Amino acid sequence: MLIDSHAHLDVEEFSQDLDEVIDRAKQEKIENIITVGVDLQSSIRAVEIANKYEGIYAGVGFHPHNAKRAKEDYIKELVSLASDKKVVAWGEIGLDFFKNYSPVDLQKKIFEEQLQIAAELDLPVIIHDRNAHEEVFSTLEKMTKKYKLRGVIHCFSGDTELAKRFIQIGFYISIPGTVTYKKASKIRRVVSEIPLEHMLIETDCPFLTPYQRRGQRNEPAFVRFVAQEISLIKGLNLDLVSEKISDNTKKLFRI
Repeated sequence: MLIDSHAHLDVEEFSQDLDEVIDRAKQEKIENIITVGVDLQSSIRAVEIANKYEGIYAGVGFHPHNAKRAKEDYIKELVSLASDKKVVAWGEIGLDFFKNYSPVDLQKKIFEEQLQIAAELDLPVIIHDRNAHEEVFSTLEKMTKKYKLRGVIHCFSGDTELAKRFIQIGFYISIPGTVTYKKASKIRRVVSEIPLEHMLIETDCPFLTPYQRRGQRNEPAFVRFVAQEISLIKGLNLDLVSEKISDNTKKLFRI
């Protein structure tokens, strides 16, 4: 059995065939899916989806792209959502200095506010980090010294040294479909050099489709290609890889 630890089932790309998408995931023995919010409306929708389908859970939060749209009472609204029994994480939150859709100072403010409330609610955090490695790491390092905080670096894009630093402060590293790309040497090296005990897998669907389904919309069923690639890179039995990574995911999100 496998778990897709990061999907965006609320987006328009799944609006017409979500039932079929989830059925295909079940046929591929995808036991659970965590669908992740990026602002208030997508978080609401994520919780609705989680409550509609068995085996699906939700994360709520404000993505750094959307920090400029967070109203003054956004935390209060998200906290209310987070009380739902199907909410297992706070996120997707973090910093993105590649697109800079929201001002950097505002991104940092919204990020730290959400980390604090997630710690107070005892929810793991799902971290977005793009072109902001040192800033994300220093923020998490600082916050873990103040609060009991746990989580995952979603769609990891750094090198092995950075991965090990995140692991040292208690975070998991999530491997996306890019690991199946033959030229993706950096993430493949990360997989080869960090312990399986600290890995999750994800699709980030509908984005980052694995090489084996190139040209198609990504969906949770395709997370199996990520697990298969990890087993090949590490020279381990696929069943062992699947079981261990699923155990990691259940432990982090308490599902």
